[in-house]
Amino acid sequence: MGGGVSHVRPGDLVINLQRENWTQRRRVAGDDVIPVPAGLDLLQAAMLRINPPTALLLLTDVVELRPGDWIIQNVANSAVGRFVIRLGRARGVRTVNVVRREALFAELAPLGADVCVVDGPDLADRVKAATGGASIRLGLDAVSGQATARISTSVGENGVVCNYGAMSGEDPVMPRGKLIGDGQSLVGFILGRALAPRSRAQVREIYAELGEQVRAGVLTAPVERVYPIEEIRAAVAHAERGQRQGKILVAPNGPVAR
Repeated sequence: MGGGVSHVRPGDLVINLQRENWTQRRRVAGDDVIPVPAGLDLLQAAMLRINPPTALLLLTDVVELRPGDWIIQNVANSAVGRFVIRLGRARGVRTVNVVRREALFAELAPLGADVCVVDGPDLADRVKAATGGASIRLGLDAVSGQATARISTSVGENGVVCNYGAMSGEDPVMPRGKLIGDGQSLVGFILGRALAPRSRAQVREIYAELGEQVRAGVLTAPVERVYPIEEIRAAVAHAERGQRQGKILVAPNGPVAR
């Protein structure tokens, strides 16, 4: 530890905000080190850096949401999607959760999902029926391509569609009528850009709050398997499979018990 660093001590578990973290040792600036609350499950701690703050800032930075507002998101069974449900429920925000198979409804309902629907060409009609025609202010899209357009058709007038992922490998598509006639906006989100304007004290506060919620079991993501680093090829192949039941993690020095 350098002499000017006072917010962490030797032995603390920390997150490194910089990239290139697949190393045994790194020398990094003190400001890039975020302490993790003591007692956090290591597997959940391994997922703290990206998904929980992404979910939080999608709910706070894109649209000024109020209690009772509706949002819609696809890939709702992902880690970010699950966190959006939990964090949204705590703020009184109601969620429409789009997934690819009905079997996932039973997993999302206990998290606080208000409505679950299967994605498809008639998505807007089924969302309207399920919400009683509620005006949806924000759509969160992690798929891109035509999935963006389907989210847009479910968002109300002057609503915002926020793209933060491209699972389809395509660019987002927005119906011209929604952009021009309904006054919708399409915006993008990436965590690094969202954190950049904040002071390091503010960033630490965000992670401290989220870490406490992870420790309390409020924010947790399922883990399907942990691979030793020696099996990285198998781990990556597993992570790219469809219909997984949780995250794929990689651990150094052999497997972590799971």
